[in-house]
Formats: sequence, C-alpha cells, structure tokens
Amino acid sequence: MRLRFLWPKKETQLSDQELIEKYKSTSNSWYAGELFRRYTQLITAVSYNYLQNNVDTEDAVMEVFEIILRDLQHHEVNNFKTWVYSVTKHLCLKKLRKNSMLVTNVDQVLHNMAADESPKIEAIQLEEKLEQLQDALVRLSEEQKKCIELFYFKEKSYKEVSDLTGFSINEVKSYLQNGKRNLKGYLVTNE
Repeated sequence: MRLRFLWPKKETQLSDQELIEKYKSTSNSWYAGELFRRYTQLITAVSYNYLQNNVDTEDAVMEVFEIILRDLQHHEVNNFKTWVYSVTKHLCLKKLRKNSMLVTNVDQVLHNMAADESPKIEAIQLEEKLEQLQDALVRLSEEQKKCIELFYFKEKSYKEVSDLTGFSINEVKSYLQNGKRNLKGYLVTNE
C-alpha cells in the first residue's frame, strides 16, 4: 500500500519566514523540507565549491538538511538564505579541517617514527597508531592504497604517481581523496 500525502497548493506560496514559523509551531518537517527544497541548489553549489567532490557534496547536502531539521527549531532565523549559506559553509570548512587533520596525523606519526626520541610510553602509543594505520591501509582498495603509499609515504607528485601506476592524474586525485576519507573512517572507528 502506498501512502500519498497531499499538501495544499497554498502552502508552497508561503514565504521563508512563514515556513520557519509554521515549522517551529507545528514541528511538521514538511515545512523545513520545503525550505530545503527551495535552497537545495544553493546548498549543493556551496558544498561542491568547497569540497570539490560529488560524494562529499552529497553527504554535506544531507547533513545540512539534518541541521535544518534540528537547529531551525531553536535558532532565531530572520533570513533563511543567509543562514543556510552560513551553515553550509561552516559544515564544509569543518569537513575540510577533518580531512587535513588526517594527513597531518599521518605526517606526525611518520615524523615521530623518524625522530625516535620518544620515551617508552610514547613509543608504545606510536606503535599502536602505526598498527592502526597499517590495518586501515590494508582495508583500502589496491588503487587507493598504492596512490596513498606513493603520494604520502614516498612523497611522489601527482604526475609521478600517475606515471608509476598508469592511472590518469584525475584518477590519482580521486583515489587519494577517497582513500583519505576511507582511512579516516577506519581510524575513527578504531579509536
């Protein structure tokens, strides 16, 4: 059995502010959904502009929808377009910071390993982190693992990785980006 919801045409003629007020007073997610529908193109464009990746952009757009549902009830929003732009921008910057932290953490582990000046406890912690990193690397696809090892561990350029693997530069970039995201996911779930 298929349920079909009919919404009065009049509802879609409501202003952003009226939709916000109705959502706050009724908690009916349709009103927030209508706001999201109106600004999906903006949210998608801003997300892609920052993240430069379709998969990450889709994730960000859905997260913005969740934020709208959650935060719109509790925030005073006078200009929805400005507010949702700001929410989207901050979410994307947060995602970019998280991705760069993964690269920084890997670089830091390698730097600590080379320095070899840490006390025994730090050495044990370093070893555990390296084991986690190795376990996570094994879980990547062969293409992702090969690109990450060459680019990050052997410090090859995109072109050098491309020449060594036979992948196009765009494929190398894609494998690196997806590999970093997957590594981050594996490392976070093991903490």
